[in-house]
Amino acid sequence: MPPDLTLIGVPSSAGAHSVGQEKAPYHLRRAGFPEALETAGFRVDDRGDLPLALFRARSPDRRQQNLGQVVRVAGRVADEVAAASARGSTPVVLGGDCTITVGVLAGLARADADLGLLYFDGDADLTTPATSGSGIFDSMGVAHMIGLDGAAPALARLGPRFPLLPEDRVALFGFHPDELGPVGQAVLDASAVLSYPVTGFAGRPAAAAAAALAALEARAGTVLVHFDVDVIDFFDLPVADIPLHNEGLTFDEAMRCLTVFAGHEGLAGLTITEFNPDHGAEDGSTTEALVRGLVAALAG
Repeated sequence: MPPDLTLIGVPSSAGAHSVGQEKAPYHLRRAGFPEALETAGFRVDDRGDLPLALFRARSPDRRQQNLGQVVRVAGRVADEVAAASARGSTPVVLGGDCTITVGVLAGLARADADLGLLYFDGDADLTTPATSGSGIFDSMGVAHMIGLDGAAPALARLGPRFPLLPEDRVALFGFHPDELGPVGQAVLDASAVLSYPVTGFAGRPAAAAAAALAALEARAGTVLVHFDVDVIDFFDLPVADIPLHNEGLTFDEAMRCLTVFAGHEGLAGLTITEFNPDHGAEDGSTTEALVRGLVAALAG
């Protein structure tokens, strides 16, 4: 019997580079995501959307862009996720920018001390307000979840413990090393985070996904999967808010990896982030393709 799924929409670009991502939950639903999940055999509780939160250009602190909004959104996400988990349902969170995963993890951690994080993303998100040139928080998610020095306390201490996760319970999967830069690479090299860059897949991404999941399973009983659509090459399917060209996986490769992760018996939740519907075809076919892939991955 497939698990119960709770859909939680987070129409937020608070931690993003611009507006656009906040439209994703609406477009995914309009393309039939809940209905397709039910057709695939899932029992779905669609909780609708949290309040809209938009990117703002003029933040009081340019090293910490829109921090207050980012923390408020993550806190609301944490409450919804914790409630879903307490009902015995698996939360599927539709973002929204990457900072919502801090909230998802914080919500799950309230009742689960054995969590791990599979971070399937085109970037490692290891910057902090001290090392980021932009001050944009959606490139800082992992840094705040593992409590790096320089992380903003209001976000890093959102959950029931600090850090939210030990470094060795995080697996970065699918990032391109060029996105790290020298500072990010030094942080990663000095950490205990598991690392699976896209350049190391040797033409076998699904096998690399299985290896990453096995390594994380040895450290954690349950796994939250964070899926940033920017791992998909923009030339193959234009879904990402910040595109990667000729660097990411094909859509089919990304979905095969996601199938591996979603099939884990201890799947604690799935976060889908960084989808910008404005970049796809006007007839909605791009969103429909994404929905078909997501449902197929969840259904195995």
